[in-house]
Amino acid sequence: MTGAGVLVVGASQAGVQLAVSLREHGHDGPITLVGAESQPPYQRPPLSKAYLGGAADATSLELRDQAFYASKRIDLLPAERVTHIRRFPSGTALTDQGRVLDFDRVALTVGARARRLTVPGSDLTGVCYLRDLADAALLRHHLTPARHVVVVGGGFIGLEVAAVARSEGRDVTVVEAAPRLMTRAVAPVVSEFYRRAHARRGAEVLLGAQLTRIEGEHGRVTGVRLADGARLPADLVVAGVGVVPRTELAEQLGLLCDGGIVVDEFARTSDPSVVAAGDCTVLPNPLTGEGRVRLESMPNAIAQARVAAATLAGKPQPYADVPWFWSDQYDLKLQIAGVADGYDQVVVRGDPDGEAFSALYYRGGALLAVNAVNRTADYLVVRKALAKGTPLPADLAARADVPLKDLLVATPAP
Repeated sequence: MTGAGVLVVGASQAGVQLAVSLREHGHDGPITLVGAESQPPYQRPPLSKAYLGGAADATSLELRDQAFYASKRIDLLPAERVTHIRRFPSGTALTDQGRVLDFDRVALTVGARARRLTVPGSDLTGVCYLRDLADAALLRHHLTPARHVVVVGGGFIGLEVAAVARSEGRDVTVVEAAPRLMTRAVAPVVSEFYRRAHARRGAEVLLGAQLTRIEGEHGRVTGVRLADGARLPADLVVAGVGVVPRTELAEQLGLLCDGGIVVDEFARTSDPSVVAAGDCTVLPNPLTGEGRVRLESMPNAIAQARVAAATLAGKPQPYADVPWFWSDQYDLKLQIAGVADGYDQVVVRGDPDGEAFSALYYRGGALLAVNAVNRTADYLVVRKALAKGTPLPADLAARADVPLKDLLVATPAP
């Protein structure tokens, strides 16, 4: 590859990994990495944990220092958002700073944006989101003096923020419209465990509760009103109601988008000359090849970026990593491996009341995934079994008195 080189749009974890992996594959041409945020690329997972709790700062979250990008000949352009892009008759992108970027090949690693609340009062000071470092800094600013915190949304981000706020002694109420927590990711038994765990630590969790408006005085939040008429006092409202993949540039390029930028197992979009990776994409289930899934996680961003780089380098390798994820809430570590979509059986090992257990997901007798709470050994066994295709029958997994690693069924020799 020569000429104008590769343009990577989105200075995210996926964007950095893609650029680095291109060099590892021997690409010697220009690489430009452009991102809308003013700070250098950084880790996002700690934002709702270590950063919000004061155990990390912006500098400690940086993925690489400036010398690294120079050593790899990666031209990093922060604080510039690509607003227009075209592929034909030549590859050209325009930024909001008026810069014109020419390219031969392009990769989209543009991520997703936080879904915004639309109820009256959503524009009041003290209504916060958590997606990027600027969001996290603003949230920390408002959290410091806050006494009453209302978290709207019982997904991972909302519950992690709730855990930090409650651990610091604030009154915390979680408002979730669905009948249980983390509905998209975990089984009812895990949802109920987390409801009770938060309640035991003093947070109030309201399920099936619909926010109707946010109330305020002098432009600042003072409370929220629910559909049943209840009013909750609040000097901070944190919304964790999901994300919206950034597909605007993909649409300008005429790429197929359906809940995200649609890619195949090689990270190719509907135009095979364009690749995409990270939270902006939907891809075939890496374990089954079925359907389309959106994997919002740092491990997926890294793995998919490596796949995209291999494709651009002319050395295509299918995505074959086992998806994994984690969530830290209080002293509870939830580790997830696999994709539980379509499960029809859940086997629980350990003691939820003792706050150490795992839930194994099956479909038609085949192992799909695990949720392990303070049971790292179970998580590692299932992740290894999924990677190797080693059977772990549900009836054996249900034998809680036997270590999970001892229950793996040896794969017959060919």
